[in-house]
Amino acid sequence: MSTISDVVTKDHRELESYYNEIINSNDPDHQERFGNQFTWELARHSVAEELIVYPAMEKLLGDRGHKMAEDDRKEHHRVKELLKEFQPLRASSPEYMPKLRELWGALSAHIEEEERSDLPALEAALSQGQGIGSGAGAEDSAAVARTFERTKMFVPTRSHPSAGENPYFESAMGLLAAPVDRLMDIFRKFPEQPASASAGPK
Repeated sequence: MSTISDVVTKDHRELESYYNEIINSNDPDHQERFGNQFTWELARHSVAEELIVYPAMEKLLGDRGHKMAEDDRKEHHRVKELLKEFQPLRASSPEYMPKLRELWGALSAHIEEEERSDLPALEAALSQGQGIGSGAGAEDSAAVARTFERTKMFVPTRSHPSAGENPYFESAMGLLAAPVDRLMDIFRKFPEQPASASAGPK
Protein backbone atom coordinates (compact mmCIF):
# COMPACT_ATOMS: atom_id res chain seq x y z
CA MET A 1 0.00 0.00 0.00
CA SER A 2 1.19 3.51 -0.81
CA THR A 3 2.09 5.85 2.03
CA ILE A 4 1.33 9.57 2.02
CA SER A 5 5.00 10.17 1.19
CA ASP A 6 4.71 7.80 -1.78
CA VAL A 7 1.74 9.56 -3.33
CA VAL A 8 3.02 13.09 -2.71
CA THR A 9 6.46 12.22 -4.09
CA LYS A 10 4.88 10.52 -7.11
CA ASP A 11 3.04 13.77 -7.86
CA HIS A 12 6.32 15.68 -7.54
CA ARG A 13 8.03 13.41 -10.08
CA GLU A 14 5.10 13.76 -12.47
CA LEU A 15 5.24 17.54 -12.23
CA GLU A 16 8.96 17.40 -12.96
CA SER A 17 8.36 15.17 -15.97
CA TYR A 18 5.73 17.56 -17.37
CA TYR A 19 8.06 20.51 -16.83
CA ASN A 20 10.83 18.69 -18.69
CA GLU A 21 8.46 17.83 -21.54
CA ILE A 22 7.81 21.55 -22.00
CA ILE A 23 11.33 22.91 -21.74
CA ASN A 24 12.86 20.16 -23.88
CA SER A 25 10.44 20.69 -26.76
CA ASN A 26 10.43 23.22 -29.59
CA ASP A 27 6.88 22.36 -30.62
CA PRO A 28 4.38 24.96 -29.30
CA ASP A 29 1.50 22.46 -29.47
CA HIS A 30 3.44 19.91 -27.38
CA GLN A 31 4.45 22.65 -24.93
CA GLU A 32 0.89 23.85 -24.56
CA ARG A 33 -0.53 20.37 -24.01
CA PHE A 34 2.01 19.61 -21.30
CA GLY A 35 1.64 23.12 -19.88
CA ASN A 36 -2.04 22.40 -19.36
CA GLN A 37 -1.16 19.02 -17.83
CA PHE A 38 1.36 20.67 -15.50
CA THR A 39 -1.22 23.26 -14.41
CA TRP A 40 -3.92 20.63 -13.92
CA GLU A 41 -1.71 18.45 -11.72
CA LEU A 42 -0.10 21.26 -9.72
CA ALA A 43 -3.41 22.96 -8.91
CA ARG A 44 -4.96 19.71 -7.63
CA HIS A 45 -1.83 18.63 -5.77
CA SER A 46 -1.45 21.96 -3.97
CA VAL A 47 -5.01 22.11 -2.71
CA ALA A 48 -4.96 18.45 -1.61
CA GLU A 49 -1.81 19.07 0.42
CA GLU A 50 -3.42 22.09 2.07
CA LEU A 51 -6.59 20.17 2.92
CA ILE A 52 -5.01 16.87 4.01
CA VAL A 53 -1.23 16.92 4.56
CA TYR A 54 -0.70 20.22 6.37
CA PRO A 55 -3.54 19.74 8.88
CA ALA A 56 -2.10 16.27 9.59
CA MET A 57 1.31 17.79 10.32
CA GLU A 58 -0.27 20.33 12.65
CA LYS A 59 -2.27 17.66 14.50
CA LEU A 60 0.55 15.14 14.87
CA LEU A 61 3.67 17.26 15.24
CA GLY A 62 2.51 20.00 17.60
CA ASP A 63 4.31 23.35 17.44
CA ARG A 64 6.90 22.00 15.02
CA GLY A 65 4.16 20.75 12.69
CA HIS A 66 2.33 24.06 12.92
CA LYS A 67 5.46 25.95 11.89
CA MET A 68 6.16 23.52 9.06
CA ALA A 69 2.61 23.83 7.77
CA GLU A 70 2.65 27.63 7.96
CA ASP A 71 5.95 27.77 6.06
CA ASP A 72 4.58 25.38 3.44
CA ARG A 73 1.40 27.44 3.06
CA LYS A 74 3.45 30.59 2.43
CA GLU A 75 5.51 28.77 -0.20
CA HIS A 76 2.33 27.40 -1.77
CA HIS A 77 0.78 30.83 -1.97
CA ARG A 78 3.76 32.11 -3.97
CA VAL A 79 3.63 29.06 -6.25
CA LYS A 80 -0.12 29.52 -6.78
CA GLU A 81 0.36 33.20 -7.65
CA LEU A 82 2.98 32.26 -10.23
CA LEU A 83 0.78 29.47 -11.57
CA LYS A 84 -2.11 31.91 -11.97
CA GLU A 85 0.19 34.10 -14.09
CA PHE A 86 1.39 31.13 -16.14
CA GLN A 87 -1.86 29.24 -16.75
CA PRO A 88 -3.51 31.67 -19.22
CA LEU A 89 -0.35 32.06 -21.35
CA ARG A 90 -0.09 30.45 -24.77
CA ALA A 91 3.09 28.58 -25.66
CA SER A 92 3.66 31.13 -28.43
CA SER A 93 3.87 33.96 -25.89
CA PRO A 94 7.38 35.30 -25.19
CA GLU A 95 6.46 35.19 -21.48
CA TYR A 96 5.61 31.48 -21.50
CA MET A 97 9.01 29.90 -20.88
CA PRO A 98 10.41 32.59 -18.53
CA LYS A 99 7.25 32.40 -16.38
CA LEU A 100 7.39 28.61 -16.33
CA ARG A 101 11.05 28.66 -15.26
CA GLU A 102 10.27 31.18 -12.51
CA LEU A 103 7.40 28.99 -11.32
CA TRP A 104 9.54 25.85 -11.37
CA GLY A 105 12.28 27.61 -9.39
CA ALA A 106 9.86 28.32 -6.53
CA LEU A 107 8.17 24.93 -6.79
CA SER A 108 11.35 22.84 -6.91
CA ALA A 109 12.71 24.53 -3.77
CA HIS A 110 9.44 23.76 -1.99
CA ILE A 111 9.47 20.14 -3.20
CA GLU A 112 13.03 19.63 -1.97
CA GLU A 113 12.20 20.94 1.51
CA GLU A 114 9.02 18.89 1.71
CA GLU A 115 10.74 15.65 0.74
CA ARG A 116 13.82 16.24 2.90
CA SER A 117 12.10 17.35 6.10
CA ASP A 118 8.31 17.54 6.21
CA LEU A 119 7.26 14.17 4.82
CA PRO A 120 9.78 12.13 6.84
CA ALA A 121 8.61 13.87 10.04
CA LEU A 122 4.97 13.16 9.21
CA GLU A 123 5.72 9.52 8.36
CA ALA A 124 7.60 9.08 11.64
CA ALA A 125 4.61 10.38 13.61
CA LEU A 126 2.18 8.18 11.68
CA SER A 127 4.37 5.09 12.11
CA GLN A 128 4.41 5.62 15.89
CA GLY A 129 0.68 5.13 16.00
CA GLN A 130 -0.13 8.83 16.24
CA GLY A 131 -2.78 8.56 13.54
CA ILE A 132 -5.15 11.34 12.56
CA GLY A 133 -7.88 9.77 14.67
CA SER A 134 -7.39 8.91 18.33
CA GLY A 135 -7.08 5.50 19.87
CA ALA A 136 -8.36 2.46 18.00
CA GLY A 137 -8.92 3.09 14.31
CA ALA A 138 -6.46 5.94 14.10
CA GLU A 139 -5.52 6.55 10.48
CA ASP A 140 -2.15 5.32 9.27
CA SER A 141 -0.07 6.66 6.41
CA ALA A 142 -1.85 4.54 3.79
CA ALA A 143 -5.24 5.86 4.94
CA VAL A 144 -4.00 9.45 4.71
CA ALA A 145 -2.68 8.66 1.23
CA ARG A 146 -6.09 7.36 0.15
CA THR A 147 -7.79 10.49 1.48
CA PHE A 148 -5.25 12.66 -0.34
CA GLU A 149 -5.91 10.87 -3.65
CA ARG A 150 -9.69 11.08 -3.21
CA THR A 151 -9.47 14.79 -2.40
CA LYS A 152 -7.64 15.48 -5.67
CA MET A 153 -10.72 14.22 -7.53
CA PHE A 154 -12.91 17.07 -6.23
CA VAL A 155 -10.70 20.16 -6.09
CA PRO A 156 -10.15 22.93 -8.66
CA THR A 157 -7.91 22.20 -11.65
CA ARG A 158 -6.65 25.78 -12.00
CA SER A 159 -4.90 28.09 -9.55
CA HIS A 160 -7.10 30.34 -7.37
CA PRO A 161 -4.70 32.04 -4.92
CA SER A 162 -7.45 34.38 -3.71
CA ALA A 163 -8.97 31.37 -1.92
CA GLY A 164 -5.97 31.38 0.39
CA GLU A 165 -4.54 28.29 2.04
CA ASN A 166 -6.96 27.89 4.96
CA PRO A 167 -8.73 24.51 4.66
CA TYR A 168 -12.15 25.94 5.56
CA PHE A 169 -12.09 28.76 3.00
CA GLU A 170 -10.39 26.62 0.41
CA SER A 171 -12.99 23.87 0.73
CA ALA A 172 -15.80 26.37 0.13
CA MET A 173 -13.99 28.00 -2.78
CA GLY A 174 -13.23 24.59 -4.26
CA LEU A 175 -16.91 23.66 -4.31
CA LEU A 176 -17.57 26.75 -6.41
CA ALA A 177 -14.48 26.75 -8.64
CA ALA A 178 -13.98 23.06 -9.39
CA PRO A 179 -17.05 22.56 -11.66
CA VAL A 180 -16.16 25.65 -13.71
CA ASP A 181 -12.52 24.60 -14.01
CA ARG A 182 -13.50 21.11 -15.12
CA LEU A 183 -15.95 22.46 -17.69
CA MET A 184 -13.24 24.70 -19.16
CA ASP A 185 -10.82 21.74 -19.23
CA ILE A 186 -12.98 20.31 -22.00
CA PHE A 187 -11.77 23.12 -24.24
CA ARG A 188 -8.06 22.82 -23.32
CA LYS A 189 -5.56 20.61 -25.09
CA PHE A 190 -3.86 17.88 -23.03
CA PRO A 191 -1.25 15.28 -23.97
CA GLU A 192 -2.73 12.55 -26.16
CA GLN A 193 -0.36 10.00 -24.62
CA PRO A 194 -0.36 10.95 -20.92
CA ALA A 195 2.81 10.21 -18.98
CA SER A 196 0.73 8.58 -16.22
CA ALA A 197 -2.68 7.19 -15.47
CA SER A 198 -3.48 10.31 -13.46
CA ALA A 199 -3.14 12.58 -16.47
CA GLY A 200 -5.72 15.24 -17.12
CA PRO A 201 -8.69 15.19 -19.49
CA LYS A 202 -7.98 13.97 -22.99
